[in-house]
Amino acid sequence: MSFQILKNQSLKPYNTFGLDESCAFFATITTLDELSEALRWANEGRHPVLILGGGSNLLLTRRFEGLVVKIANSGKEVISQTGEEIILKVAAGENWHSFVLFTLANYWYGLENLSLIPGNVGAAPMQNIGAYGAEARQSILEVMYWDRDADELKSLSGEECRFGYRESIFKHELKEKAVIWSVMFRLSLIPNIKADYGDIRKLLNDWGISDPAPEDVSRAVIQIRQSKLPDPAELGNAGSFFKNPVVEKAVYESVKKNYPQVPHYELDEAHVKIPAGWLIETAGWKGKDLGTHGVHKKQALVLVNYGNAKGNEILALSKAIQADVKEKFGIDLQAEVNVI
Repeated sequence: MSFQILKNQSLKPYNTFGLDESCAFFATITTLDELSEALRWANEGRHPVLILGGGSNLLLTRRFEGLVVKIANSGKEVISQTGEEIILKVAAGENWHSFVLFTLANYWYGLENLSLIPGNVGAAPMQNIGAYGAEARQSILEVMYWDRDADELKSLSGEECRFGYRESIFKHELKEKAVIWSVMFRLSLIPNIKADYGDIRKLLNDWGISDPAPEDVSRAVIQIRQSKLPDPAELGNAGSFFKNPVVEKAVYESVKKNYPQVPHYELDEAHVKIPAGWLIETAGWKGKDLGTHGVHKKQALVLVNYGNAKGNEILALSKAIQADVKEKFGIDLQAEVNVI
């Protein structure tokens, strides 16, 4: 075997919640041959498999009695370049934010609004990560993945990935069947500034910047995220725990009767997106401290591990929030994190 399989490995360093769970077997994978061999070993031993990237979208509630495969491949390759755009192939194991900074350093644009999102590149198509008016799908050209059944590398175009709001084919039809290995991005050599979402424009105005460059937008996004979201290295969390619910207009109008100030974003004639953070905060959960865990004091979307929390405790908190929001507003909140 060209790599090592560790037994009874702690997963605490590998999840941003900092939860002290473990797994029966653990392997760090850097090549496709290693990946194929690891999956074959697991199949022969009838061990369940958990694919792990940056561990930033994961809630561990138990010991994993199987093989955890840590994807740690690396590399960034220019595939082609024209006068207006560049196509890059990036390994799934690359850190997302480092990659965004790399693109800006090379004057390649399109990802600046997605600065400081935790996790690795492989999570970008899995979740269709998004923030501040931008989504990964706008820049993803193709996704290369390992087909676990066929034991071979395959690819899907961006259109074939069936991207939606925090959704993709990898969370549905290809769930537990595909391991994302690399992502092809199409980026622009010409800036296309998106600075009118959230607090970006206000912060740029405070800085005296009326005609921002993509680097300015990235800097603003980083500062806004740092002011609202705790650093997982200092306080265990998985970023936004819940998706912003998309509801029918009738539901929005019902909420508006009791809460005229409800923030919302009209998606089409029939649907409205309401910020989950506003719902949770209005329901009274923001800053809730339950000792070992709770809701962050600055951002109600973020559940935190204050120290020595158990995953089941955080899961119970999330379910209590969901039930309360459902009772108060008639809206179902969906968790964004993967629960194991």
